[in-house]
Amino acid sequence: MTNPHATAAPATDPSFTSPSLGRRFGALIIDWVLCLLVANIFADPVRDGWAPVLVLILEYGLFLGLFAQTPGMYITKIRCVSWADGGRIGLFQGLLRGLLLALVVPALIMDEHRRGLHDRLTGSVIVDAPRN
Repeated sequence: MTNPHATAAPATDPSFTSPSLGRRFGALIIDWVLCLLVANIFADPVRDGWAPVLVLILEYGLFLGLFAQTPGMYITKIRCVSWADGGRIGLFQGLLRGLLLALVVPALIMDEHRRGLHDRLTGSVIVDAPRN
């Protein structure tokens, strides 16, 4: 039985177009605010700048690895899936993607499919996630 939420492999789809940078940035802003709120539970995010970054990395690992979406991605209707097969990227790649995203620069270097270095190094891509 196939997964109804799985997308076709973007790598083999010649008509693939990535969602807008605005939706991706919107998802990141939502996730960052959530990370600040969670980090505030155990640290002062203003004084301890590492705390929200750590939460972001863990959020990406958990949510992308298990659900292919962070809460921000859910709200903006996008998903992060495997470039090769359209499935989930897994916990390790989710953590690595979060770590690379926290470095900021890899996300700014994009290819024609709007895949930043963090996407290319983890074999992932952002796709639309329409809801039924």
